[in-house]
Amino acid sequence: MATLRQLEYLVAIVDEGSFTRAAERLHITQPGLSHQFQALEREVGGPLLERLPRAVRLTPAGRAMLPHARAALADAERATTAARRATGVAGGELHLATLYSISFGVLPGALGIWRDRHPGVRVRLFEHRRAEDLAAAMAAGQADIALGPPPTAWEGPIRYVGTEEFLVITHAGDPVTSTDQTPGIRLADLADREWVHFTPDSGLAGILDRACAAAGFHPKIAVRTEQAPAAANYAAAGLGPTLVPANTIPPHFAGALLRPDPPVSRQLTAYTRTGPDPVAAAFLDILTDQALLMPTHIRRRLRLTERAPQSRR
Repeated sequence: MATLRQLEYLVAIVDEGSFTRAAERLHITQPGLSHQFQALEREVGGPLLERLPRAVRLTPAGRAMLPHARAALADAERATTAARRATGVAGGELHLATLYSISFGVLPGALGIWRDRHPGVRVRLFEHRRAEDLAAAMAAGQADIALGPPPTAWEGPIRYVGTEEFLVITHAGDPVTSTDQTPGIRLADLADREWVHFTPDSGLAGILDRACAAAGFHPKIAVRTEQAPAAANYAAAGLGPTLVPANTIPPHFAGALLRPDPPVSRQLTAYTRTGPDPVAAAFLDILTDQALLMPTHIRRRLRLTERAPQSRR
């Protein structure tokens, strides 16, 4: 049976791209690494890597084994952490995986509270562009908790965190902000505009495309960016409207905020591969209580805007 050490060698060789660099990373001799790796290949009954002049390439058997090797190493690390927590050790790490937009908008408040309550437990954050990538990384054992949209066909525990609302952002002088619709806007009314869009590998790109498709058009593109805060700033500068999570808008933001009609939103969940240990469960409780899916400054600003048209009548 393959040992954890041998699986660690496989992962290191693949990540480093060579036996020499893997041996340096693991602080062992290259002959020792090669010997253990050959023993692993004998155990599985065939080659796991093809040795090229300047690199290595996984064989079909290696590609099949690699995700399981990563998951086994991650599980072993979490087992050690859980045992230390159970024996009263205050240190260790909480591994958390999420999407870039959620990391910016939802997590700061919850992580600040976590830091105050558990200063000895470090947080290691893994950020992904798309919900599918997040779920795949979580299935491979990357983290203790994943925070993102509900994963498809997930077999582990899932906790509902809340519903994240999206807002249309445009520049403060945009004519649409002076209509009786304010602070709401039908996306169809913006069909002829060029939009501040997102790079195709960003999950936010899919949300914007689906919302526009539901309104009957495909958005023309003025510029693409990867991050929601950058998109909001470009929209505020007049490059075109965009659609971003409300919790990514900072206080005193210069652009105009409009609620799409009908609303655009996404559910957020926290999910784990197995039942969370006490420390992970404590973070889930903080996250559920503190996640600011619609920050107070945004709620206040939208309410004030809603009253403005009435005051002009």
